[in-house]
Amino acid sequence: MRDALNYIDGRQVPARDWLENFEPATGQVYGRVANSGPDDVARAVAAAQRAFPAWSATSAAARSTVLRAIARLIERDLDKLARAESIDSGKPLAAALAIDIPRAAQNFAFFADAITQFASEAHPADGALNYTLRQPLGVVACISPWNLPLYLLTWKIAPALAAGNCVVAKPSEVTPMTAHLLGALCTEAGLPPGVLNLVQGTGPGAGAPLCVHPAVQAISFTGSTRVGALIAAGAARTFTKVSLEMGGKNPTLIFADADLDEAIPQALRAAFSNQGQICLCGSRILIERSIYPRVRDALVAGARALRLGDPLEAGTDQGSLVSSAHFDKVMSCITIARQEGGEILTGGQRKVLAGRCAGGWFVEPTLIEGLGPETRTNQEEIFGPVATLQSFSSDEEALTLANATRYGLAASIWTRSLSRTHRLAASLHSGIVWVNCWMLRDLRTPFGGVKDSGVGREGGWDALRFFTETKNICVKY
Repeated sequence: MRDALNYIDGRQVPARDWLENFEPATGQVYGRVANSGPDDVARAVAAAQRAFPAWSATSAAARSTVLRAIARLIERDLDKLARAESIDSGKPLAAALAIDIPRAAQNFAFFADAITQFASEAHPADGALNYTLRQPLGVVACISPWNLPLYLLTWKIAPALAAGNCVVAKPSEVTPMTAHLLGALCTEAGLPPGVLNLVQGTGPGAGAPLCVHPAVQAISFTGSTRVGALIAAGAARTFTKVSLEMGGKNPTLIFADADLDEAIPQALRAAFSNQGQICLCGSRILIERSIYPRVRDALVAGARALRLGDPLEAGTDQGSLVSSAHFDKVMSCITIARQEGGEILTGGQRKVLAGRCAGGWFVEPTLIEGLGPETRTNQEEIFGPVATLQSFSSDEEALTLANATRYGLAASIWTRSLSRTHRLAASLHSGIVWVNCWMLRDLRTPFGGVKDSGVGREGGWDALRFFTETKNICVKY
């Protein structure tokens, strides 16, 4: 049994109560999670408040040095962290080794560099000089989801710390272990006590009191649109800054002139990476009618070829879903698709494995056709290994289908036409548009969505600006 503890004021601290922590691939309890409440949150915020004056006065170069030390320790412990991530989330160990943990280290390294380059503006005028200061806010809250646990937690923590803030972070109670391990690495790296605090527990128990704490100056949240709306409503009452990265129902548009040898495997990757549990996954695949049968059949063959298996075994393409509750939700969505008249082209069933993973929460990669844009299956985020296929006959119809949801996070366009690329990219209701690629990330670029997919942007200067207060100073001379 392994315990995931709170990290408050530079020390690992157990809570008075515990939650069970399940290994999704087996369906069995393998540890405990601190079940924090308002008192734990209050202690964490108080520690951050005490640490803020000294940390905010620390030079950018010194903060950069500490962040870079954390990045190196994450790299050093790659194998340990990746195994913990795989056991906690059900994702293939190979994915955690190649993507999740290296990206967590990169987040710290990137913002270690970025803060030394962060600049402000000056505006000379007749007889006066205006210049801008960007100063740390104070105590900020960072709330991260279960699908990319350390990856997305560090995506928030790193810029907040780099800018001189002190952080109280709440990782998901479903995947708490790498956050627990991160606390020890921060102490080893020399991060002063109280600068980063990690409070484990549920959203209602720990997340809600954190978001309404009067000392919290900003909230950076990644998670569901439902919870994001609750956070935004609460923050509006206190005028607290918020950055909300929420759901997605992202389209992949494949045109007849696309390089199909590239587009088809990348559309599969976009649909089923991390078992479809990424907000950026392309869960609606839109295919030009003239190539629809060819692309459909190739996608079905590719989905059937994906190997479901023990996440810790080499060669596993698809692991388990993250929890029993999420498994039930995804399976209910597949049932709804059938009731709406959708044809299951492949998948649609629970996958039962032999051996230690016999009780795991595995779902076959699922492709569905025959459903219109108005159906629940094409409107609601499923967040699992489920994608739908729809056909279109013109650029205009493709654009209409792509924009026909309340979400607007990401989209992918596959075409060789430069004019179509620019015309559609400008008209898509998406904060991110990939052309002839998917999930090709540059950490300098703004990241976020429109409509019900979010408010604000993360990454690069946008993240550092969010975690600072802008002050204009006018000097007459």
